[in-house]
Amino acid sequence: MRGSIGRTIMVAAGLAACLCAPVQAAEKAKQRAVKPYPHYWMSIATSNQGIPGMGGEMAGMAALFGGRSPAFGPRRDLQLQLESPRPLPAEPEALHGIPPGQNMGASLVLATPPEPEKREQAPTAEQGTPEAGTYEKPKARMLIYWGCGETVGKGQPRVIDTATMTPAEFGKALAGRTPTHQTPPRPHKGWVYADWPNPKDRKDIPRDSSLVGEHLIQGNYVPDIRFSLDQKRDFMAPVEFTTVEARPGGAMKVEWKAIPTAIGYFATVMAHDEKSGDTIIWTTSEVPETGFALMDYLTPGDVSRFIRDKVVMEPARTSCTVPPVFTGAAGAMLRFVAYGEELNLIHPPKPKDPRQPWEPQWSVKARLKSTGMTPLMASGEGGAKKARKPALSRQPDQKAGEEDEGRSDTGDSESGKPKGGVGERLRGLFGF
Repeated sequence: MRGSIGRTIMVAAGLAACLCAPVQAAEKAKQRAVKPYPHYWMSIATSNQGIPGMGGEMAGMAALFGGRSPAFGPRRDLQLQLESPRPLPAEPEALHGIPPGQNMGASLVLATPPEPEKREQAPTAEQGTPEAGTYEKPKARMLIYWGCGETVGKGQPRVIDTATMTPAEFGKALAGRTPTHQTPPRPHKGWVYADWPNPKDRKDIPRDSSLVGEHLIQGNYVPDIRFSLDQKRDFMAPVEFTTVEARPGGAMKVEWKAIPTAIGYFATVMAHDEKSGDTIIWTTSEVPETGFALMDYLTPGDVSRFIRDKVVMEPARTSCTVPPVFTGAAGAMLRFVAYGEELNLIHPPKPKDPRQPWEPQWSVKARLKSTGMTPLMASGEGGAKKARKPALSRQPDQKAGEEDEGRSDTGDSESGKPKGGVGERLRGLFGF
């Protein structure tokens, strides 16, 4: 009898445990669920488009445009983006209080853009269904090169040709490395969105502006978001090319100043060969890489991973020689990116004990990059054999018309055409 009762109790207890398990699991899942909370992103960029040895001339060009050249010279850019799940107030307001060293006043206005109007586009008479058999496969041929050096590496180029590939194969061949997907705050249903710059507040960022110090975001639809930025999260130094020098075999030696807060570098050149019709792509990667997804912000984790993969250059690197692959292509432009550190904060931090409740109030991300561009003035297109030296003032005993030592003039003076490369042409155009 007692044994029968004992077995009955055990069965009942087991049944109760089975019935309670889903309830307990649901309760734990509810505890682990995190309610939506505001996110704030700062995208901090420095850009520089210039020509080695033309610092003074670029400043002169900037003066022509009111102190800021639209095409040349270093500039600083800042994009602020805020999203919050709180209901939209009748008059949403938010400010970003900035440190004094930013030299842009006490705060920046984060404005909520108006909702876009929904418009239905009616089909026009010109629009119609293409007739069967009129589709023509696009024609494109790309030659992919990689690696720094005086000569082209073995196994190059890698040819990507639509004539021999399906669209899927062509897209896959161009894709290259895939960095971590980043989704900044954006307008979407159920959330309040605001950004800067905007029509209400738009300011140029001074060249001596610094983000180092205390920052405070306040508004009527977000809690106070308070954080600070250090030197590693300040505007990065501009990319400065010190040498773009043609080598005897047609290669181009490129040197740049080290950027103190950079964690890695990457560069690429693309040009079109008018004679063959081919598009030529070259990157600094030591392994095959098109680099299309690498010219933007990258997470520090991705930068470290790509350095290990020999795709991204280490921050100690200050030079690279572009192999002679652009000798028949005009207008080759080198694009360069220096990746910076990140700041990632969640308040309050996630507890180490998973059983402890966690209700984050806000998050902040600051991401950084510095980019630069410079033409590869190869010999044969009036380009420079060697980058000009910064100082080219005429010596007291030098007669008018004599060439300065190290000057990059290589054109035909008897033809009446401008001598030298792009730098000489710009000086002639603007009178520098």
